Amino acid sequence: MTIIGMLHHRLDPRTVIKSYAYAAVAKAEGAQFFYFTPRSVDFDKRSIRGKVYENGDWHEKMMPFPDVIYNAGSPEKLSVSKDIIEKLKKEIPFTTYSIGNKWNVMRRLKEAKEFEKYLIPSEVVENVDLLHNFMAYYKKVVFKPIDGRKGKGIYFISKSGRTNFEVKKDRETTVYSKSQLDELIKGQLSTGTYIVQPYIQSKTKSGQIYDFRLHVQKNGEGEWVITTIYPRIAPNGSIIPNINNGGFTNYLDPFLEQEFKEEAYDIRRMLEHFSLSLARHLDEIQMLQFGEVIDEIGIDIGLDDQRKIWMYEVNWRPGCPPAFYLELDVVINTIRYAMYLANNQKQIKREIRQLKKNKGISEVKSEITQQEDNEDKTEIKREIMPQQVNKDTVEEKPLPIIAITGSAGKTTSKAFLASVLSEKWNIFESKDYWNTTEHTKKHKEEINASHEAVVLEYGMAYPGIITNHCSIIQPNISIITNIGLAHVGNFDGDIKGVAKAKSELIHGMDQNGLLILNKDDENSKYLETQQFKGKIITVGIHSAADYKAYDIQYKDIGMTFKIKLQGQEMAMYIPILGEHHVYNALNAVAVADFLGFSPTDIKAGLNFKKPPRRLTIYNCRDDITVIDDTVHSHPQGVRAAIDVLTNIAKQRKVAIIGQMRELGNLREEEYRKLGEYIYEQDIDLFITYGFRTEEIGAAAKAKGMDPSKIYHFLDKEKLHALLEKVIKPHDTILVKGASKTNMFETVKFLDQRFKE
Repeated sequence: MTIIGMLHHRLDPRTVIKSYAYAAVAKAEGAQFFYFTPRSVDFDKRSIRGKVYENGDWHEKMMPFPDVIYNAGSPEKLSVSKDIIEKLKKEIPFTTYSIGNKWNVMRRLKEAKEFEKYLIPSEVVENVDLLHNFMAYYKKVVFKPIDGRKGKGIYFISKSGRTNFEVKKDRETTVYSKSQLDELIKGQLSTGTYIVQPYIQSKTKSGQIYDFRLHVQKNGEGEWVITTIYPRIAPNGSIIPNINNGGFTNYLDPFLEQEFKEEAYDIRRMLEHFSLSLARHLDEIQMLQFGEVIDEIGIDIGLDDQRKIWMYEVNWRPGCPPAFYLELDVVINTIRYAMYLANNQKQIKREIRQLKKNKGISEVKSEITQQEDNEDKTEIKREIMPQQVNKDTVEEKPLPIIAITGSAGKTTSKAFLASVLSEKWNIFESKDYWNTTEHTKKHKEEINASHEAVVLEYGMAYPGIITNHCSIIQPNISIITNIGLAHVGNFDGDIKGVAKAKSELIHGMDQNGLLILNKDDENSKYLETQQFKGKIITVGIHSAADYKAYDIQYKDIGMTFKIKLQGQEMAMYIPILGEHHVYNALNAVAVADFLGFSPTDIKAGLNFKKPPRRLTIYNCRDDITVIDDTVHSHPQGVRAAIDVLTNIAKQRKVAIIGQMRELGNLREEEYRKLGEYIYEQDIDLFITYGFRTEEIGAAAKAKGMDPSKIYHFLDKEKLHALLEKVIKPHDTILVKGASKTNMFETVKFLDQRFKE
């Protein structure tokens, strides 16, 4: 059995989130795994006081020297134990060798020639004349410290008119004369070494800055493989796509198809070829210069207008994007490669010797190489070079851009919120039920400087769609109403798949923004909120929440409820039936309160214009009531509509339920549950319409419902003929179905047939 030791600078593995994943995967792969720090090594006894994960926790245990060491700690913090680590390296193979800081890597690539053409031209700025000469050729340049980190101290400089220069730093843009610019440059040069580069940018069709992260690793056969390739997109108005600075990720294929159309496949293949070729090239350089092999790198690149690749930087041990479940993929490759490394050391050393022999390189390192080897090789994060932004367009307070998704309640939540915000502001509201990415593109064109807030609905049927929405218009306030079974058939019947797709809104929004979640929704626990850095607010009725409604009652054609708001109890009314719509109102209350609206404004705004065909009441002759709910249909929504029926019916309750689509292999189970629910609610007459909906009636019958009260139709005319015969005075009739089943035709029939 291969023994893998995970070397880290922290004493407690419970503070290293990924340690558990490595322990779990190692066990699954048949390896023994333990965690340790340098100080726990005893060379005399050839043992290590490590931590082993057993029975749900980490336990201290004396372990023999491992067969291989996964080098996982911070190089800076491990440097205090350099002697111990160097001694371990002489006896035990290590994974994850550093490839050096970004400047050393670029220098090596330039010297090796093969990938030189992908490097951005760079010059050390020795004086102001050099900068001006550089600008005369490249027009727009980036001036930055050679050892800068996280975008600090970066200036974006371009000519403005005949004699002036526009200089952007952080979010501020200033116009300088030549003499003022010269003074600025001289002042910065006095503080350290600066370089200048041409300003090369990758922009989406919508004008957002983006780059690509290419993540590659070695697998269990020691071969380079692609772990993932994905774009990182800067939020609207931002210049940095780095995830830690508010950038968001997208799935590669939909992004390429959206941005490059028929070129998408060729570009994907180009990125794949480039990532593997560069990994093999850097691996060879590492073997030649240091006698080491590397096993994992992250490459950040951009594409210019001619589809030419430009390399921004190369990182070792790159992080994983929060939008994808890649952490486990990375761990599996790492563990399998560690096992390969432990069992193939002699072969690897032979390959290194043979490579050096073929290249005619001595085993003795040159002075330059030795010096590089002793340098700090830690990763320096690059901030992508931004597009120039006019200072007049930068607002002190960001425009509230609110996006709403969820399995149910999107449109109603949007309507509530738009109505409330309209009490004080000029707002942009997405049209009707327009919630596709094509609709979002149209909305982007219609939003203008007069709008004080934007309220959008983001629909989703497959993975990647919400990511696309966010790449078009990135929200800074997001609402996820709930996670239900709508479209679950497109996710192999797995509710977690639906939650993962809805989580794209969390990953794609401003990471320091506001997120509203339903505390009562059990499936919302699957949402990926772990990496979100902003504020999370909850709404609820049955659970303790930041905004909780209570004393909920049905009133005529609406609902009343109470809520504590800004220190006072408020009685609210919404002109739409159903407890589920109280949640939608709470979403609006939470956002409006966050944005500073008064309780009075919120109360007034909740008396909104209800979206059409959402539990609309038709009062017909003979005291017959028809409830129209014929826009969407899924099990959660059908139950909510049945609840409304049972709460407002005066006498007989008639339920007409249409086919529910995209339930996949959950259809049979959900139809059975719904039939049982129909029986439990004591429905007097139950009619199903559409393919296989007879299964709902069969379940109600099996539960004990009188068969004479159950009907099924595939022909709408026959259904209407029955209704003419069986509907009686004082009946309350619910018609529930999706737009695609045209159940609204039945509503129109009933309204016309029993018109007053």
